[in-house]
Amino acid sequence: MSSAHWFLLVGGLLLAMGMTGPALRRLPVTSAIIYLAVGILVGPMVLHLFHFNPLKQSALLEVLTEAAVLISLYSAGVKMPVPVRLARWRTPILLAFASMAVTVGLVAGFAHYVLALPLGAAILLGAIVAPTDPVLATEVQIRHPGDRDRLRFTLTCEAGMNDGSAFPFVMLGLGLLGLHELGELGLRWALVDVLWASVGGIAIGIAGGAGLAHLGHRLRGRRPGHDLMDDFLGLGLIGIVYGASLLVAAGGFLAVFFAALALRQTELRLLGADPDEPDRLQCEDEDADDSPRPAPRAHQATVSEGSLVFKEHLERLSELVLILLIGGTLFLDSWSWRAVGFALFVFVVARPVSVFMGLAGTRTPLRMRALAGWFGVRGIGSLYYLMFVIQKGVPQALALELIHMTLVVVTLSIVCHGVSVKPMMGRYWRSGGPLSAH
Repeated sequence: MSSAHWFLLVGGLLLAMGMTGPALRRLPVTSAIIYLAVGILVGPMVLHLFHFNPLKQSALLEVLTEAAVLISLYSAGVKMPVPVRLARWRTPILLAFASMAVTVGLVAGFAHYVLALPLGAAILLGAIVAPTDPVLATEVQIRHPGDRDRLRFTLTCEAGMNDGSAFPFVMLGLGLLGLHELGELGLRWALVDVLWASVGGIAIGIAGGAGLAHLGHRLRGRRPGHDLMDDFLGLGLIGIVYGASLLVAAGGFLAVFFAALALRQTELRLLGADPDEPDRLQCEDEDADDSPRPAPRAHQATVSEGSLVFKEHLERLSELVLILLIGGTLFLDSWSWRAVGFALFVFVVARPVSVFMGLAGTRTPLRMRALAGWFGVRGIGSLYYLMFVIQKGVPQALALELIHMTLVVVTLSIVCHGVSVKPMMGRYWRSGGPLSAH
């Protein structure tokens, strides 16, 4: 396809989605399925109007997916309810770190013993497909900070953190393949890639978000009515904390999520908001669910509020483009029993088992564990790590195997979770309403 055809395709899709938004919300499927169907239609499986080769275009796709994940992490962070309490955050923390490790272990074991991949490659594959997605999981994400549903909060918060918690396992897999320095007995990996990457990323993010909140509050306080370019400030915060994290080998994804979280929490404290009063930001998809909404408080400008809608539009645009590209990578022979069987193992074994193991000993209700065990949506984060390891120089034969497995997992996740999310969430709400996130 030429550039002109690409502009026509993307522009036509944007117009169609923009004009049929209310009708699409009533469909039993997500918008991601529509984008995927269009990509498959024009791709090599049907019309073969274009073919996107992720191996040859890995550098471009790494940048696109990296930007999409960063924007989505920021949007998720500023929608987290206030205040931050350990009791509330215990469940998503366990999912993002403990369940993440279990998922990588289960997937790596399957890939090594069933698919006959080398141990390093098996761990890499586990780390690539383990993170849940903050981009494609919009139907089970928090709609606004006043949304107190525990399931939505848990899945959103988990997705915000586990892109970062997957990073150490990616580096471990690369190290076992000889592409990264692990140190004697793995000491460097444990201290730098695990401990420092996690702690350093979170610290950089909190410092950056809180610092911007104080700066914005001071500027607006000194000059009442002083307008700030909140969209630019939000993007600038992403760039600063992510760039600083990369410079010192800290976890950049964790830094961006916690920067957005600290920005919003600090702004509300500076405005004197009651920490137990439901907060509300304007979001473009507010009317897409039946969750209870708080009464809006008197408007006071904040950077997080001013930048959120813009970030969500960027998130939607990146979702459309990247899923179109996924559809354009698939051939009929992509659907091997080997790849489909692996995807089913991830969905019906690795994810549910890891959730129940990670939450063992907690008081998390059974139905919430079951829904969280199913809605482990895979997507853009997995694509980013796939392109990341390709750029690190994994052998071509292994790269093709990783591409094959990952694309089938992501595609089937879009379809299976996209078809099931609306009826299952509707039944969840009708069967007793939301579980409080307090």
